Amino acid sequence: MEGRRILTFLRPDVLADAYYEDNTLTELSLIPRGKESLLGNIYVGRVKNIAKNIRAAFVEVEGGMICYLPLEDVQEPVWACMKKGEQLAEGDLLLVQVSREAVKSKAPSVTTNLNLSGKYLVLTAGNRRMGYSSRFSAEEKERLKALTGQWAEDDAGWIVRTNAAKACSEELEMEHRRLLSQYEYLRTRAVHRLACSCVWKSRPPYLDTILGSRENILQEILTDDTDLYAQIRQFMEEEMPEDLEKLRLYEDRMLPLKAMYRLEKGLEEALKEKVWLKSGAYLVIEPTEALTVIDVNTGKFTGGKQKEDTIRKINREAALEIARQLRLRNLSGIILVDFIDMALPEDRQELLEEMRRLLRRDPQKAAAVDLTALGLMELTRKKKRKTLKEQAKECGIL
Repeated sequence: MEGRRILTFLRPDVLADAYYEDNTLTELSLIPRGKESLLGNIYVGRVKNIAKNIRAAFVEVEGGMICYLPLEDVQEPVWACMKKGEQLAEGDLLLVQVSREAVKSKAPSVTTNLNLSGKYLVLTAGNRRMGYSSRFSAEEKERLKALTGQWAEDDAGWIVRTNAAKACSEELEMEHRRLLSQYEYLRTRAVHRLACSCVWKSRPPYLDTILGSRENILQEILTDDTDLYAQIRQFMEEEMPEDLEKLRLYEDRMLPLKAMYRLEKGLEEALKEKVWLKSGAYLVIEPTEALTVIDVNTGKFTGGKQKEDTIRKINREAALEIARQLRLRNLSGIILVDFIDMALPEDRQELLEEMRRLLRRDPQKAAAVDLTALGLMELTRKKKRKTLKEQAKECGIL
């Protein structure tokens, strides 16, 4: 599998961050020029009020913005006032990090479990355990445990990311020290900043996606904007110099980068309700306020002499495309899929296991939960950023 990340301006004020796997558009984000994302930012938040009936607090951050903080998420917070060991109360000051952007009518969500990420590691302030990517082989995990096991004594937790599989001890230790230094700054100096002020700005989202890309899959990072190229190059020199050779400036003015990769066509198709499959079958994708519904239809498919064989083929093809569409459209929350009904229980179970396998490749946490009594497949995907459709509206494309 080969990955390629493309960064180009669809319009003078809209940056497209597109990711292709084996030449198929798999992820797409639209970023309005000049508008910074709050996701990942850390603030000295002020507790405005506590709603015990919904087990949540509402916290004010910079610009008077009110954010949602689940009370069960308040574990070992970094206080900006002398409150250690006491329950959260109105007027308290503490460090909070934006964990989810504002989605539709919902306010941004924040957490006190501060996360600082690098290419190989994630420091977690609220969870003091050592965690390892589920994608590691048994041998890789044992090697990494030997290199990182002593970090369990740190005053923080760690997640060892998939990219660490081939990293040497020096690379891991260098990133470990850098993230610990950042966390120490937040605990000792940032807490003395003004209430509601931003004390840690996250990277632009396209740099985060580059950093989080799987090293063994990402083959090339391509942009045709010289300023963007210079920014990405500086970032990579500082944080991922071993991948610098993957960055390239596209300079062919006869064929624009967005035209070469048919980005505008890809965006147009990703915003449509109907998705045609190669077999002639199709999906209908309908997001609602509460959940997303996906319907699988046979359409023009005529292959196969046996009805059950035909249905199995369509459902397998549909499962593969659904996994791609979730990433491409950034669909999240509860997703119900109405596959074509299969008579045999073992066929239904096989399809569920196939969907689970496909979702494990998603960089966002996603799962196929079960099949309902009515035969609908229940999926979930973590909410973090706005859907592609919401991004398009924000950028004036819809």
